[in-house]
Formats: sequence, structure tokens, C-alpha cells
Amino acid sequence: MPAVTAADAAAAMAPPSAAAVMARAAHENFPVATRLLAPAEREHLLAIYGYARLVDDIGDEAPGDRGALLDWVAAELDAIYAGEQPTHALMVRLAATVRACTIPRSPLDRLVAANRADQVVTRYADFPALLRYCDLSAAPVGELVLHAFGCATPERIALSDRVCAGLQVTEHLQDVAEDLAAGRIYLPRADMTACGATEDHLRAPSPGPELRAVMALEAERARELLAAGIPLGRSLPGRPAFAVAGFVAGGRVALDALEAAGWDVLGRRPRPSKTALAIGTFRALAKMRR
Repeated sequence: MPAVTAADAAAAMAPPSAAAVMARAAHENFPVATRLLAPAEREHLLAIYGYARLVDDIGDEAPGDRGALLDWVAAELDAIYAGEQPTHALMVRLAATVRACTIPRSPLDRLVAANRADQVVTRYADFPALLRYCDLSAAPVGELVLHAFGCATPERIALSDRVCAGLQVTEHLQDVAEDLAAGRIYLPRADMTACGATEDHLRAPSPGPELRAVMALEAERARELLAAGIPLGRSLPGRPAFAVAGFVAGGRVALDALEAAGWDVLGRRPRPSKTALAIGTFRALAKMRR
């Protein structure tokens, strides 16, 4: 086996590049929902997306000491809020948005905390425990978006928290096999037990009735959470409402695709079509305007 050089060790501790992080944008709902926004609004939302994706990539995939890399993210935030220049291209982009939109630090810190939790917590006892995790891993993104639009109020943030939890639960349902490979299970243990499902069911080549029942239960809960997007959208002006409609539609059509696939996420990752997403977005927007 060849010796590990100092350069190899340094590369293993380096954060993902901006290009690698943003390459995911074409495949995720968040950037898709920004395409019809004004250029400045789109830039701010992509800055938020880039930060959230960077932190998640470190917490999920980075080689080496992930805790140290999350400490590095916190130091980059220290620089931003001290009025100094961070070092990473995505953090430089975030700094411009923080200053232009007066973004508070708390939601940015909570995303780091969520990824610290991912290093030590691999199972969730029940759905309320999972929602507490969503308060760290998903809700901050919605709050950041509201601040970027200049629309953050306590009432809107509370509704946004529910929408973001619905989106996070949906993502967990899509990623059951991928999460299991990483040693994590986000399906609540109490719900698996109630449906007769065990961890062995997650390792089968295809889902049995027990796992399908758990998936259907969590999907229904996700839909209920996403329903908060309608009153949230009604409280917002045009372009922010359109963005919310895009996020809500992304979650709903993803759940529709999972259901159409019979909740089979063990051998594949069912995805909605772009057409379904576009139709879903305009349907959501129409409901918001009634």
C-alpha cells in the first residue's frame, strides 16, 4: 500500500469545492424553485443553497475529520459576522447575502449543529424526535429564505418550519437505502415497530408490506406538514409566494412519485418529472391565490 503523503492528508481535510457543491443544483428542488425570480433574489437564494449544501456535504461525505471541517465552517461564519472576508468561494457568496439582507447567524449555526448531530445520532425514537432534528437540519433554510426576501416574521417562520420539515421527511423517504448505507435510519423506530418493520426489512432487495406501511405513514405526515405552504404563500407577495409554491410542489410531486413506485426505494430512487414539478408549482400557486 503506498504511503499517505502530507498532500494527501491535506486534501482529505479540505472542504468540497464550490463547483462540486453547486453541481448538485440541477437535480434538487431548491434551485429549481428560483428560476423565475429576479436576478438579485436568485443570487441570494443560491447563496443560501450553496451554504446549506456545503455544510451537508461535509457532514455526510467529507473524508477525514468531519468535526474539524464543521469547526472550519463555524470559523468562516465568525469571519463573516466580524466583518472580515471568509476563505471559501461559497462562504464569500454567503457573506454578500448576509450583509445585503441582514441575515441573522442563528439559522446558519443550526445547520452546522444538525451535521454535528449526524456524526453521533443514527436512529430516531419517534416522529417528534425526528421533527426536533428537522428544526436543526431543515427549518433554518426556510427562515433564511424569508430573511432573504425581507419577509421574515414569527408567524411566517412558524409556517415555514412546517413546510421545511415536510420537505426533510420527504427527502428521508427518498434516501432510505442511501442513508442505511451511511449507517443512518431516519424512519422513526416507534413507527417501524407499530408497522411490524425491522432494520432487516430495509436490507431486503424490495420493500415488503411492513416497510411500505411505514413509508405511507411518514408520507402522509409529510403531506400534512407541506399543507402549511398554502397559508404561508398567501401571506407573501408575488415572487416569494412563487418560490414557496415551488418548494411545496417539489415535496408533493416527490411523494407522488414514491407512491406511484409502490414505495420501492430500496433498489432505486423514484423521481418526479420536470413537467410534474412545473404543473405542481402552478397548482400550488393557484391555491395560494384563492
